[in-house]
Amino acid sequence: MIELSCAFATSLATPDHVALAEQLGYRRAWLYDSPALYPDVWAMLALCAERTSRIAIGPAVLVPSLRHPITNAAAIATLVALAPGRVEVAIGSGFTGRMTLGKRPLSWKYVRHYVEALQGLLQGEEVTWDGGVIQMMHPEGFAPARPIRVPMLLGAGGPKGEAAAAELADGMFVAGGVPPAAASRAGRCAVLTFGTVLEAGEDAGSPRAMNAAGHAGAVALHAMYERGSSVAGLPGGADWTADLEAIPAARRHLALHDLHLIGLTERDARIVTGELLEQFGAARTAEGWASRLAELEAQGATEIAYQPAGGDIPGELRRFAAAAAAATTSG
Repeated sequence: MIELSCAFATSLATPDHVALAEQLGYRRAWLYDSPALYPDVWAMLALCAERTSRIAIGPAVLVPSLRHPITNAAAIATLVALAPGRVEVAIGSGFTGRMTLGKRPLSWKYVRHYVEALQGLLQGEEVTWDGGVIQMMHPEGFAPARPIRVPMLLGAGGPKGEAAAAELADGMFVAGGVPPAAASRAGRCAVLTFGTVLEAGEDAGSPRAMNAAGHAGAVALHAMYERGSSVAGLPGGADWTADLEAIPAARRHLALHDLHLIGLTERDARIVTGELLEQFGAARTAEGWASRLAELEAQGATEIAYQPAGGDIPGELRRFAAAAAAATTSG
């Protein structure tokens, strides 16, 4: 049966939200790692560890270029000491974490090399990185004894990432969309999902729904633009594109990813409507979400990682947990 987890555009309130998620029965809490937008993921995970006792916690996804592998190895070890048996890690080639810095995603050759180095360090091995031999040399009292084993997922987004996940990791972490055909080979497949649960009779364009799920429409636009897909065919899409491209190219990424997965900028709010949220599958009734969960499970997903947003994240967590519970009962 598909597992219910949650994910967060990491904020200073995230430890409180993770504590609530644990009470509501969420299996895991994943925290985003985009330093240009969010507070330090490891500091927030440490606070989450102190506030909880059962829920699994970890970053999703770490972007290798942001930190030397020994830095992430030490951070993982520290979190393992704070939350033994509850730490999981997802690593990817970078979307927001890279693009907010004006960079494209990393090559999967580089990500593979990084993952292998990180895994070797956690095993206690000597690893060559950037021309130097490194090792976790922490004595007792400074880190858990090696080897340190944590489940690891890779943020797969194409054949190369899927192959890396199958060969190097315990599964894959998929941002939106559907599980790839390779999901069954990967073992685990967590699907990141955005949106809100509509109340009976509520319109997808209601102020509450737009506040809670507008980020889901915006991130779809951001992804389309970054991947070279035109949004001109959407209502208001041509004006949205023209407004964005009036910004000098050297700074355009800052404007595009402002409030990324947090909320709507003024530019995004002019194009993200209730109709668009429905089109992207981000505004559904409880019954609609139940069908979606069943669909994802049939396609190979083993976990749904739901990211709430807006001004009432606790309420969004409660609504989605209730919808998922109803789906389990009816199934």
